[in-house]
Amino acid sequence: MSQIIPIASGKGGVGKSLLSANLAIALGQQGKKVVLVDLDLGASNLHLVIGQHPGTASLGSWFTEKSDFKDIIQPTDYQNVSFIAGDSQIPDLTSLKHVQKIKLIRNLKNIDCDYVILDLGAGTHQFILDMFLLSPQGIIVSAPAVTATLNGYLFLKNAVFRLLYTTFKRGTPGRAYLDQIKSDSKAMQKLYIPQLIQGLAKVDPNTTQLFINRMQQFRPRLVMNMIEDPKDADRAQRIKASCNQYLGLEIEYLGLMFRDMLQDKALASQLPVVVYKPQSVLGQAIYRIADKVISTQPHFFDSDFDPSEVSGDNFQNAEEEAADDYNFKLSGIDDLVSGGSLTVGELAEMIKTQQYELTQLKKENNLLKSKLIKATQQGFKI
Repeated sequence: MSQIIPIASGKGGVGKSLLSANLAIALGQQGKKVVLVDLDLGASNLHLVIGQHPGTASLGSWFTEKSDFKDIIQPTDYQNVSFIAGDSQIPDLTSLKHVQKIKLIRNLKNIDCDYVILDLGAGTHQFILDMFLLSPQGIIVSAPAVTATLNGYLFLKNAVFRLLYTTFKRGTPGRAYLDQIKSDSKAMQKLYIPQLIQGLAKVDPNTTQLFINRMQQFRPRLVMNMIEDPKDADRAQRIKASCNQYLGLEIEYLGLMFRDMLQDKALASQLPVVVYKPQSVLGQAIYRIADKVISTQPHFFDSDFDPSEVSGDNFQNAEEEAADDYNFKLSGIDDLVSGGSLTVGELAEMIKTQQYELTQLKKENNLLKSKLIKATQQGFKI
């Protein structure tokens, strides 16, 4: 049975695809049969990292042309590594239909190899969370920057709630209890999983025990990238502590990767770092992560668990969804500040940075607006 390793990030630009590609090749070099899958649907560019021409065989062609799944698993120039390309040219690939998602999951689980590495898109789209929950040992990539830390934590919090809603199905007393709490925005902001479990156990003890069992199975792994100072690695321990305290989640610290300008040169050469310069600091960090992956005993969710069962029934409309997202983000900030993962000073610095970026966007918007008005006036004169 192949081991699926989903790799995700709360935000883009933290090195998720860098790790996915290089980890696949490092595992292949150690004799493991690996299939690397580009699931960053709508923004597929993993082929550039490994220097692979995407060709016509891709997930896009499989969905639209009804070809055999095995036909889109293409060989690469790297030992023991095959590749499934995404397709950024196919519209609506980022919002797959439920039946398409189930079909994709079934085929991914049936790939014959040692490891299936899924390079997921950034963010917390339901499709991304479902793919991440295909394994209890997915990898989340973050960075020391405050926004990256916040988004990494929020991703894990969303994954836990996705696991929660998948376990407490509609019609159960536990789901009714969850929906009641969800309607109270203030309660939502201070919702801690350990406390929530106590309330759920009173109204739905059997399903609550199933959720506890799944949380014990769920052991995501954290990689901190873009480290510039060894002290930056402390952030990982603080994230770990916050996940334990507020989510009841144990995460494993898989390793760190120092910022290395060599990656830019490797990308320009369309060669992964472990091929371009395997003895580099970054290359050696990836090899250490690969060694940990190989030495870790694989774990799986129980056979009844199916992350695709929840098909977007959490929100009634876009306005309600936006409000929930806002409250959820506030709760994440509160968790990290209360747990010491973020200091008030760091939070203030993040707000200042965002205010500056908003100011710059407003200036650019006003400039573009003036140009459009001028162009329109000249057009009328003609």
